[in-house]
Amino acid sequence: MMPVHLKEFLDKKVKEYNRPAFIKDDPIAVPHLFTQRHDIEIAGFFAAVFAWGNRTTIINKSKELMQRMDNSPYAFIKDHSAKDLESLKKFKHRTFNEHDLYYFMEFLYQHYSKNNSLETAFFPIPGLDTEHGLTHFKKYFFSSEHLKRTEKHISSPLQKSTCKRLNMFLRWMVRNDNKGVDFGLWKKVSPSQLICPIDVHVARVAKKLGLLKRKQVDWLAATELTDALRRLDKEDPVKYDFALFNLGVIEKF
Repeated sequence: MMPVHLKEFLDKKVKEYNRPAFIKDDPIAVPHLFTQRHDIEIAGFFAAVFAWGNRTTIINKSKELMQRMDNSPYAFIKDHSAKDLESLKKFKHRTFNEHDLYYFMEFLYQHYSKNNSLETAFFPIPGLDTEHGLTHFKKYFFSSEHLKRTEKHISSPLQKSTCKRLNMFLRWMVRNDNKGVDFGLWKKVSPSQLICPIDVHVARVAKKLGLLKRKQVDWLAATELTDALRRLDKEDPVKYDFALFNLGVIEKF
């Protein structure tokens, strides 16, 4: 059992940060530019993939990409011509370049040609848990011919990666608490099955609070932290991402 005072403290921080006022400074601001399901999925996916480094830069580069796709990402992906792709030339965010982007575009085109949601790329069958969903996604994503360099942009538990960015994307798509932040579009996996996104900031706070003992910040650390958070809320453990991340980044806890 977790101490009652710890749950009370973190629940208070969740209420403080899990609200629309904080959207504008977070990469989730990008999918919030859209109202249609497909556009939200695509914008969210790119914003999550780009989510390392300065958050302002992440948001600006994600918005730049949306603008290059005429602020209609789903329509652009489904209906683009070879000439349209010229608008993507020389796009770059850190190590993600136009060659990576062209492969991402081709994957999304092929997937949406046969599926109505990006959800089936992660959870093709009922009952698949998050770990196996992430493992499946990377294998599926790179099932076509691609440059080896592009693989570094999609992580997998098999690499012992925290899969922080993809876990964050899943949080956006799956959680639905009617607070106006996460979207709750996907139903094949429940919020209780999500894994908490973890980076050095979250890990530092979690260790201070006694939620994490593992030294390495890897997949096992992500699952250890999530197991601890399930003792605070077994139905929605990842809601504490709001508290842990902002305690580390904003409050320098």
